[in-house]
This record gives sequence, C-alpha cells and structure tokens, in this order.
Amino acid sequence: MKILSITAQKPHSTGSGIYLTELVKNWDTQGNKQAVITGIYEDDRLDFPQEVKVYPVYYQSEELPFSIFGMSDEMPYESLKYSEMSGEILEKFSRAFQEKISLAVQEMNPDVIVCHHLYLLTALVREWYPDKKIYGVCHGSDLRQFSKNPLQRERIRKNIGKLNGVIVLHREQKQIVQKMFSLPTDRIHIVGVGYNQTVFRRRKTEKLRKKQIAFAGKVTEKKGIFSLLRAVEKLPYDENELAIKIAGGIGTKQEFEEICKLAKESRYPITFLGLLSQQELAETFCQSDVFVLPSFYEGLPLVVLEAMSCGCKVVCSDIPGVKEWLSENVRREQAAFVKLPSMKNTDEPNREELPYFERRLADSIYEKLEQREEENPDLSKVSWNGVSLRILELLKK
Repeated sequence: MKILSITAQKPHSTGSGIYLTELVKNWDTQGNKQAVITGIYEDDRLDFPQEVKVYPVYYQSEELPFSIFGMSDEMPYESLKYSEMSGEILEKFSRAFQEKISLAVQEMNPDVIVCHHLYLLTALVREWYPDKKIYGVCHGSDLRQFSKNPLQRERIRKNIGKLNGVIVLHREQKQIVQKMFSLPTDRIHIVGVGYNQTVFRRRKTEKLRKKQIAFAGKVTEKKGIFSLLRAVEKLPYDENELAIKIAGGIGTKQEFEEICKLAKESRYPITFLGLLSQQELAETFCQSDVFVLPSFYEGLPLVVLEAMSCGCKVVCSDIPGVKEWLSENVRREQAAFVKLPSMKNTDEPNREELPYFERRLADSIYEKLEQREEENPDLSKVSWNGVSLRILELLKK
C-alpha cells in the first residue's frame, strides 16, 4: 500500500510526533511504500527509515519566515500560537505545504493520505484533494485548539467532516469528534496508542537508596507541574528519603523560571532533566518507583504505558476517557486516578479547587510509594506493531 503521512509539526518531539514516527516505522517493516510531509526547522534531525521519502517544509526560512505553530500553547521547542496566525501568514503557510504535498502526490500517487491532527492543515488537504482517500488522526490537542481558537473554524469543521475516516484514542474522544465535526459514527474508529516495547522494558538497574518519583511531559502549568511540586511537599518523608526527576521540554521562559523557583523551595532534591531520548527516559523510569502525570488535559498519554512497561507504579489525573481505555486494553493495570478540579476553557482548573486536588494527588502518591506489591500489567495489546496493523486494516477498507 502507498501511504502519504502529513503533519504541520515536528515529528519525534511530542506524543503526536512519536505516534506518526512509530506508525511510519512499523508500516515500513510491514512492506508499505511511504512518504512523509513534515514541518521542521533547518537543523532538525529526522528519524525515518531510509526507504521513506521525506518532503520537509522549513519554518524560519525565506518561504516561511516564522516559527512552527504549536498544537498546544506551550511546545517543547520555539513556536507560535495558531491564534497569532494572520491572513498573510495563513496564505504563506498554505502555499508552502500545498507545493510540497502536490509534489509528493504527483510523484507517489498514494492510495491513502493520513493527516495528523484534526485541524487546519488536515482541513486544507481535504479541500485540495476532494477525490483522494484521506484519514485524520486525532491527538486531543487538536480538539482543544479547535474549541478555543476561532481561526478558520467553519472551514475546518466543514472539511474535517468530509474525511473518509478518523482515528481516535478512546470512546469519549469519539463522542466529542462526532459532535464537533458532525461525522457519522461509522467513520470514527477507536484505536488508541502504542509504546515501543524494545526500548521501554524492565531492566536491571542499580537500586537507589531514596524513593524516586518521575514526571515526563511538557514542564508547564497545564501539565500540572505546579500542583505536583506543591503535592510532594505534603509527603511525610525526610529530605534524604525522596527525590523527584522531571523530564521534558519547557513552555515559556517566564513560566519555567516560576517553576524553578518553586522547586528550589522544596525540601526534596528536584532535578530537571530536559528533553531526553527514549533510551534515557526508559532508564529514568527504571530507576523510579512512581510515575506521576497530574495533567489537566490529555488525549491518551503514551507516557503512562512507557512508565508501566519499565516497572513504575502510576498516579494519573482522571483525564476523561483514559481510565476506561486502560481498563479495556491493559489487563492487570493498577494505576491510581486522581479526581480533577472543575475546569474552565477545557484545560484551565478552577484555582480555588487546586488545594483539594493537590491533597488527593499527595495521598495517591504516598499510597503508591508505600505499596510493596509489584505491578505486572499486560501490555501486549498496546504495542506499536499492533496499533499500526489495526490502522492499516482500516485504511485498506
């Protein structure tokens, strides 16, 4: 099968980028001919199989003299917000991607086009190629962007509704997509995410004397990092009994300075590891006792599976749809889910409720740190190989 994958963002740097990259790698091993359109910076490194032809669209270039537009307001690399996109910038954005996609379609004549994120570029591709089979992959951040940002909203809604099919992460997301874009339910397919079982696995590591908590994700308020730092201060351990490791890129410089200030006030050592390779992240998980994801909004957090596979016990905010998907796809999972505060604007918690959320978070972390029972979740259904095969069967229909 000939597959053209398209994203306006960087591959590899975020969960959605990893999703695209892993699909491409697995479809390559399964014998499919592929090409990729991706928006990147000149010095970015790509990690696709040699047989996959890449058509890069360069930001901060003469053609696109601006930064990448992030699907979230804070990205782990230099970015702009879609709300900042003017008519002139939209025209340049559209022209640059249309030229590369036109070239790829002409040279490859794909059987199917797979666009990542149900947002602007996917809508444009549907508009440009009304007779092509086009599938969209929903990652969650696109739904938040659509609901918050009036940019080309009716144009996006109309064209996403014309896709041949949409891949979603879980049942609740399917309901949101159906309502948001007026898509028939039989065109929306729940697939979920996978993880790289060759990298994220249990391994022998030097046993740490301290208990260790790990966090991985964008180091921002919306990922719950302030709440995590306040929650650990409620734990009853001495300063030499606990350490916290925080992996991931940052949002704004000002926000990160505030996070660092709060971390310095902690009685526990808190280490910011920055962006890690998958191998480095796996090593961090293997050395940790508990992985905590206190995010206020997610699609389906792949990092939870990665942490579980390395032997971490998991504490996660009760993000809609995640608990249900895990219970259906991961036998013997024992993740602790923490009730979120009420929200406004999709991903902003009501601040008066944060102290109660942080108390619940601290209690769950303590229970997992003190739990002597080992956890052995069955992750066999959620490998990237299985996910890629399920999507491939949908694309062939």
